[in-house]
Amino acid sequence: MADVSLRKVSKSYGAVEAVHAIDLNIQQNEFVVLIGPSGCGKSTILRMIAGLEDITGGSIAIGGTVVNELEPKDRDIAMVFQDYALYPHMSVYENMAFGLRYRRIPGPEIEARVQEAAAILGLENLLHRRPRQLSGGQRQRVAMGRAIVRQPKVFLFDEPLSNLDAKLRVQVRTEIKKLHDRVATTIIYVTHDQVEAMTLADRIVVLKNGRIEQVGTPEEVYDTPATAFVAGFIGAPTMNLVSGRLVSDGAALSIRLSDDFVLPVPADRAPRFDRFRDREILLGLRPEHLTVAPGPDTAPPIDIAADVVEPLGADTLVFFNTGGRELVARVPPGAARRRGDRVRLHPDLSRMHLFDPATQARI
Repeated sequence: MADVSLRKVSKSYGAVEAVHAIDLNIQQNEFVVLIGPSGCGKSTILRMIAGLEDITGGSIAIGGTVVNELEPKDRDIAMVFQDYALYPHMSVYENMAFGLRYRRIPGPEIEARVQEAAAILGLENLLHRRPRQLSGGQRQRVAMGRAIVRQPKVFLFDEPLSNLDAKLRVQVRTEIKKLHDRVATTIIYVTHDQVEAMTLADRIVVLKNGRIEQVGTPEEVYDTPATAFVAGFIGAPTMNLVSGRLVSDGAALSIRLSDDFVLPVPADRAPRFDRFRDREILLGLRPEHLTVAPGPDTAPPIDIAADVVEPLGADTLVFFNTGGRELVARVPPGAARRRGDRVRLHPDLSRMHLFDPATQARI
């Protein structure tokens, strides 16, 4: 187990800079998830840590040792890829033991490590099978077991669940969570799926265009997004983001989204936003904060007609248009059943977010 430190790490492909001088500290035993859209640099960062990509600038340290010039085999890491990359002619046991034999680990120790990893992952009864006799989820667990037996300082996961169906994805995600609880080690995990990030991570690193937008716990990233990009990327469905203007009425402030759609700013929040008085802003409000039940901090209700209704069982998503803007609300089952149903919504302005349209930063 070890900490991982990135200092001004950059990566260029000719004139294209894929990663822009990022700084990141990952603590020992921490589970950190790198997330962002395709092309944001998350897999490139993981491959640079692994030594599979040369860095253009900066330094990478694992356990306090700078590894810029070390070969992947000398970095004491283990990587689990999107593709299981199992040897088809070998049994599960042989696949898991192969790397240890290559390193000339004594036979009794190989046996002990493989059996321990198999017990952790529930593979004891599958050790004699070959990959073609396994399901996708079982193959991914074998790939994880092959990494566990290495007993590395750091585990690296590169979108390991992308090839699995929805049910298996939940199952293997749970296995990875259990793995981190049982095997105390540092894990760096790459995904584009924000549900994986929220459920697995101790901390999330949100990336955009090769730059870090925000680093924080899942709660911090969800509840206090640092930028409009983070607000619009984290959450399912994502946060409602609409442009408006912060207008004053004496000492009070309101957000004017249109001539007939004005939301009062709670008095305790007005001082924070005062410097943006009479300026354009970007309002963020999550779907669950457009409620059907009034609360102490909810604004005057708005009556809407549902454009699209998506029942999810435990709740229902209602897409609607107001003031020329499409928004979505998360409401209880039965609050709306079909297109055209009328719903009265109460915006919970104690949970609103304001962003600067010019910088996209949180106000």
